[in-house]
Amino acid sequence: MSLARRGLVSGLLATLAGCSPAALLNTTVSRKGYTLEADIPYGTDPRQKLDLYRPDTPRADGKAVIFLYGGSWDSGTKSDYLFVAQALAANGLTVIVPDYRLYPEVRFPAFVEDAARSTRWAADRVGVEKLTVMGHSAGAHSALMLAANTRYLADAGVDRMKLAGIIGLAGPYAFLPLTSRRLQDIFGGANDPATQPITFAAGALPPVLLLHGEVDRIVYPRNTVRLAAAWQAAGGNAEMKLYPEVDHIDIVAAMSSLLRARAPTLDDSMAFIDSH
Repeated sequence: MSLARRGLVSGLLATLAGCSPAALLNTTVSRKGYTLEADIPYGTDPRQKLDLYRPDTPRADGKAVIFLYGGSWDSGTKSDYLFVAQALAANGLTVIVPDYRLYPEVRFPAFVEDAARSTRWAADRVGVEKLTVMGHSAGAHSALMLAANTRYLADAGVDRMKLAGIIGLAGPYAFLPLTSRRLQDIFGGANDPATQPITFAAGALPPVLLLHGEVDRIVYPRNTVRLAAAWQAAGGNAEMKLYPEVDHIDIVAAMSSLLRARAPTLDDSMAFIDSH
């Protein structure tokens, strides 16, 4: 990589780290190859809206992805993840990116319930068997809470075992005890196991792909290592990949064409989707 390009990449990543969500990457994304239907309600709250991306050349199998973004449960907006949606739509996938309610207006489990409700919306339109749930960071927490043996999708009218699969990028799955007062307020205490996906890695479980950067210091890779082991111990299909020299931002930023060389996030995700 040239010094000029290396400087550009470093500058982009610094901006991504300093502002959430990663709107800057969208300036590098093509507006061709898909049709966007924005701000579709899936509930009555102003935050309960989603963006639907329809590829101009859809896959013959009709597969789709719902992407749950991160933001520490208190920030984020769906329009900033155009770079993720475009990467997936360029591979023929229908893509759904929902907003969800945030702290401090709500606390756990409201954002997981919104993830379930938006997943129901997606499943009703593309078919639950064709739908993969994908999330990054806080969004990966919600995705795995839906996949694990919990009530959330059943309450929304979706059979979690019929999902095509789940992809978690750098998710917090086993992060007790909570030492931050903010997190304690979000999750209702320091040691509630009902807030942790690993608690519900039991019984019948859908297939999951868990990706994490080895130098992630925001959400430690041990979250993924522990959940993958628990999933497999319960008899579930859990694929895990740890990326050297990849951090918390790299792993999702690498979905963009500009930064794709930083991690094989897109290739590994597509291989999982193709095989399930």
